[in-house]
Amino acid sequence: MAQTHELSQAAFDRLSAELTELTTHGRIDIARKIEEARALGDLSENGDYHAAKEEQGKMEARIGHLNALLENCEIIADDGEHDVVKVGSIVTIVHEDDDDEEHYLIGSIEEKNGDHDVISPTSPLGERLLGSKVGEDVTYEVRGNELKVTVIEIRR
Repeated sequence: MAQTHELSQAAFDRLSAELTELTTHGRIDIARKIEEARALGDLSENGDYHAAKEEQGKMEARIGHLNALLENCEIIADDGEHDVVKVGSIVTIVHEDDDDEEHYLIGSIEEKNGDHDVISPTSPLGERLLGSKVGEDVTYEVRGNELKVTVIEIRR
């Protein structure tokens, strides 16, 4: 069974629009590029043809990724409660013995839409942050080292 991905409604809508664009205009555009490159002659030494085919491969891979992601996703609703870290939260943390605040979005990399770095909810830090509240200390392990952060702020 495929892994379920949690997405916000905004991310779902953005990814659905991207998929539609790629499967319609994107495929038409790349087919046109390939046809124009074929018209230039010998395909074995045709850089335009090989570049267009490579672009087509990357686009088809993205289409496959988006299809799988959107077919196996769960839309997470903003329930208005921001006192507990959950998928879709933007969390401000401070590492022990450090004064610099770091801001992270907890969720899929596909949620990235702004200046925040993304932490997977299945990563060591992401798992430990889920369910925590402002002011709580969270410890997690990376490469055998135990690290400690304090949750400063939670928002959506």
